[in-house]
Amino acid sequence: MQEVTVNQVPEDAQLIDVREADEYSEIRAKGAISIPMSEIVGRVEEIDQDRDIYLICKAGGRSRQVGEYLEQRGIDVINVAGGTDGWIAAGLPTEQ
Repeated sequence: MQEVTVNQVPEDAQLIDVREADEYSEIRAKGAISIPMSEIVGRVEEIDQDRDIYLICKAGGRSRQVGEYLEQRGIDVINVAGGTDGWIAAGLPTEQ
């Protein structure tokens, strides 16, 4: 699985936030789409596999686990190291 830093995520990336809904509603990377880790199995079809798939969580652990799950199913993904915490610390755009 490829991994990038928060600063390497393209502005128009397909960014999937795998944190739970309450975490996502507090603050998130601008443009991130919520598909919680607990719902990923039933919502895989919502992910556009024709575009690069960037996964983000709080710090990078859950997104790595989801990435491993998706890659076992033949879906290539890119994990965002540092997660939303790193995104905020880097001063990148957020939404609430």
